[in-house]
Amino acid sequence: MITYKPLWKTLIEKGIKKTELREMVGFSSGTLARMGKGQYIEMKHIDKICQILNCEISDVIEIDRSSETN
Repeated sequence: MITYKPLWKTLIEKGIKKTELREMVGFSSGTLARMGKGQYIEMKHIDKICQILNCEISDVIEIDRSSETN
């Protein structure tokens, strides 16, 4: 499962609020809500976040192996 924990940490480090990110990147509040729930968002949004924040994809998402089922 994908988690956005690295993004929330990156935003704190850069002093950017989630709503500010939404406006900067140009996605909907629904997309932001899905991210908050750890749900899938389109890769184009992740790419744009990386461009806007000048960061790597690992600063935005990671795989949460603890939530995997066998």
